[in-house]
Amino acid sequence: MKIICIGRNYSEHAKELNNDIPAEPVIFMKPKSALLFPGKPLYYPEFTDDLHYECELVVKISKNGKYIQEKYAHKYYNAITVGLDFTARDLQQKQKKQGLPWEIAKAFDGSAALGDFIDVNADTNINNINFELKLNDRTVQTGNSGDMLFRVHEVLEYVSQYFTLNIGDVVFTGTPAGVGPVNVYDKLEGFIEGQKLLHVDIR
Repeated sequence: MKIICIGRNYSEHAKELNNDIPAEPVIFMKPKSALLFPGKPLYYPEFTDDLHYECELVVKISKNGKYIQEKYAHKYYNAITVGLDFTARDLQQKQKKQGLPWEIAKAFDGSAALGDFIDVNADTNINNINFELKLNDRTVQTGNSGDMLFRVHEVLEYVSQYFTLNIGDVVFTGTPAGVGPVNVYDKLEGFIEGQKLLHVDIR
């Protein structure tokens, strides 16, 4: 399976990190070892002093596809959830300043937390999905998929030009504004339309 991530897909998040607004989707990948399964804690990595949460809508691929057209993209996924793209922000800034890849800051073990998936159907409006992240019972991020710079079907079309999408792959579609640090003993909870799907404890 592949963990495909889209960066800078909400304009306000790009601005809060002083990044340019991209003209096309920004893609990066995480290995399978980055998966943090539902109910598992994340142990604060020893190589960072500035671990951040980034809450995202995640799409699960249900059909193999290459060169998918946007108008047919709805046929290639069958479930969504909320996920966390954990980022070692200090390492990321260091890598960016040197013009180096982000993998050590983005793709470490446990850096891709997944909630429980819920099925989508013909009545699901993928362009109007509300999601939310709470840190220690306080809401820190809210997003709506309609505010994406590149919406889900556009993302699937773009990604599939470069990578074959396979059954079981997951696509993290980008985070809205409000990212921030976590500490040991913090509790993170993710919701879609008020339904709690994700719980991560920092240890």
